Amino acid sequence: MEKVLVIATQNNGKAREFRAVFEPAGWQVKTLNDFDHLAQVNETGRTFEENARLKADHFAQILKTPVLADDSGLQVDYLHGQPGIYSARYAGEAHNDAANNARLLANLGGVAPEERTANFHTTLVMAWPDRPAADLVVEGNVPGQILTVPRGDDGFGYDPLFYLAELDKTFAEMTAAEKNQYSHRGAAIKNLLPVWQQWWQEQEQVK
Repeated sequence: MEKVLVIATQNNGKAREFRAVFEPAGWQVKTLNDFDHLAQVNETGRTFEENARLKADHFAQILKTPVLADDSGLQVDYLHGQPGIYSARYAGEAHNDAANNARLLANLGGVAPEERTANFHTTLVMAWPDRPAADLVVEGNVPGQILTVPRGDDGFGYDPLFYLAELDKTFAEMTAAEKNQYSHRGAAIKNLLPVWQQWWQEQEQVK
């Protein structure tokens, strides 16, 4: 039987990262772009986990299939953890990467490099239809620094500004393999891999 994993996103960049991990393991990865007329979820949660649960539980119920959702964001220490859960709409409700990056740089104007520390966070939630209490939750974090000018042409979101000293690269300068290894989403996926297949088998056995 074909193994299908639905990712609750319309973001092609995120989908590419998940496909790089799950497709070599024999899973077909679908996203919300593969389905018609799906109502979007209002991310009204106050934490990354709450928002990820909202998306995973909603689409698992609608599609009647297990769904993996993530909520990710940039937490800048100088800005007291902002933009956090509002990372995708930092500059307004319309998701605009360029505007978000511009606002971040403006809010960090004049801040010394040693004070531009930040954390990229991801919470992943895997949900089974009709069983929100059984949600599988994992997290991933990567510390880094916010540059004063963007670097790199790959990636999305804040990737061109998020610098990882270990590789002397921003996320937007990394290869796909490097990003899967070093990114916050990659870290969360690593924490998911040892547990999700057993969780899946346990849910299949529930009558």
